[in-house]
Amino acid sequence: MNADVARQVAALRETVARLHRELTRNGLVAWTSGNVSARVPGQELMVIKPSGVDYDDLTADTMVVCDLTGAVVDGGSPSSDTAAHAYVYRAMPEVGGVVHTHSGYATAWAARGESIPCWLTAQADEFGGEIPVGPFALIGGDDIGKGVVSTLAGHRSPAVLMRNHGVFAVGRDARAAVKAAVMCEDVARTAHLARALGQPLPIAPADIDSLYDRYQNVYGQRPPAG
Repeated sequence: MNADVARQVAALRETVARLHRELTRNGLVAWTSGNVSARVPGQELMVIKPSGVDYDDLTADTMVVCDLTGAVVDGGSPSSDTAAHAYVYRAMPEVGGVVHTHSGYATAWAARGESIPCWLTAQADEFGGEIPVGPFALIGGDDIGKGVVSTLAGHRSPAVLMRNHGVFAVGRDARAAVKAAVMCEDVARTAHLARALGQPLPIAPADIDSLYDRYQNVYGQRPPAG
């Protein structure tokens, strides 16, 4: 790879290694489960977590570079979910980051094969409606990736609950995908607690649309005009 691509890859290795600490900090993973990947912009490459390495031992140098078929370009053995990540990147060119977790509350909804209805304004903001549930698929090939892509088609949600498995979240970059995974677990926990108390109250579709539009297009800092 040329010098410019090598610099991009080096920077993404640092970023992906750092973002894995967000998974542990937010309690989204146990032991060595879970993974973050990032697409290398303009290249048929991605950077992903190595397989079976303790989170405390993850560094930029341990991150693995693969092409978008999942073949290793540089590094050791990549995550067992590499083929799923690669499929998402091939099918969704707008996606720059993919995250997978087994976070407790969200995975409990996945174990039931149940989507999370939109009962919270924070969910309307981030997900634009329900968090959908995807099909069961075995680990190792690209069937999980196919399920993620087919389920997210037509949804505003950047996260999907893969049945009996866990959360997959996507974003314009790896940080956005990690944020979606964190927010998915937060929503799943609150929705579970609300339902334990009784029947949660729905939010009208028009209000969901309004909340989503405000959060996506108005909320936060904007660069100064001119």
